[in-house]
Amino acid sequence: MKIFAIAFFSILLLPDFYISFTFLKKKKWYWKLLHFLPTLLAIVCACLFWGGIPTLIFSKTFFYILICLALPKFSFSCISILFRIVGIFWKRVKRWELLGALVGGIITLGIMIYGCTFGQRHIVLHEETLSFSNLPEEFDGYRIVQISDLHIGTYGADTTFPSQIVEKVQELKPDLIVFTGDLVNSGAQEIVPFQTLLSSLSAPDGVFSVLGNHDYCYYNHHHQKEVIQRELQNVIRTERAMGWTLLRNENRVIRRNRAEIAIIGVENVGRPPFPCKGDINKARIGLNDSIFSILLSHDPSHWQMEILPQTDIPLMLSGHTHAMQFRIGNLSPVMLKYPEWSGVYEQDGQNLFVSTGVGGGIPFRFGAWAEICIITLRRG
Repeated sequence: MKIFAIAFFSILLLPDFYISFTFLKKKKWYWKLLHFLPTLLAIVCACLFWGGIPTLIFSKTFFYILICLALPKFSFSCISILFRIVGIFWKRVKRWELLGALVGGIITLGIMIYGCTFGQRHIVLHEETLSFSNLPEEFDGYRIVQISDLHIGTYGADTTFPSQIVEKVQELKPDLIVFTGDLVNSGAQEIVPFQTLLSSLSAPDGVFSVLGNHDYCYYNHHHQKEVIQRELQNVIRTERAMGWTLLRNENRVIRRNRAEIAIIGVENVGRPPFPCKGDINKARIGLNDSIFSILLSHDPSHWQMEILPQTDIPLMLSGHTHAMQFRIGNLSPVMLKYPEWSGVYEQDGQNLFVSTGVGGGIPFRFGAWAEICIITLRRG
């Protein structure tokens, strides 16, 4: 968290100082103050939010200033500095510095505005067909819809976008619906305006879910163990009240005539600072070794950490990465942290599918659109 805070404040402050001393040094003091004012407001909102006042208006104000002002300034400053460095060796370039920096800043601003408006509510259908030699014939063509990372608190009490998600999921008529974690941002109260809506999700074999790192409610309650535990229990209770089968290191068997497949769900397993509470051995208790199994585990890091070296589970479904909610083609900043971050990965006959999710803690998406995933299982 400290590293992220330093990074955010650097993106906010450094471009302001650079622009002030480079382009505004001859301006009156009140112009310089006006230049710094949005940054100061963003820092105040961030300190209030992270200091224990988790009000949506503070987090959104900070976010919109960061996205729509700080990042374009950062882009402007980086391009300006690049022109100055190149200008040391090729002096003609310096005459284009201001124009180049302005164009870069305007393009960045356009991307950010689109991501905050149309982009965050753009829904795509991600279809995959996966074949397995050990899939029972009775489950050939079995259809699973996966949704992940709703972060429902980001929408306040506005049910418009979540209603579109639910409607599109139901239109697909899957055999099974799975939710791979991060229903909330930081507390169970976020679910209340959406409980009836989410309860309407249904499939013949039910709705299965697991907890994500946000569902443990550590965020904004870091030092309040009693509050954290109470919020977690409320999240669990609410998910079950919605008719979802929440799997906490346990499994369920789905039958077609005499054929069976197992749905295994573990609690979150991830790298620090995220909680690590999953127990794959406990989750498989009571299962026949030969049964075809599908694992729900929020963080794709779990695949390399435990699933590949310790199990023969043929399919794991995850979320968590969001593709950092920013993607251009096959490139995303999240690649620097997660080797498996979107789509299908296969190794030695075991498969991982990572959904980039439908929501996010911040109301922004560009390229990494909200996705509803439909996975069709085939025998072969």
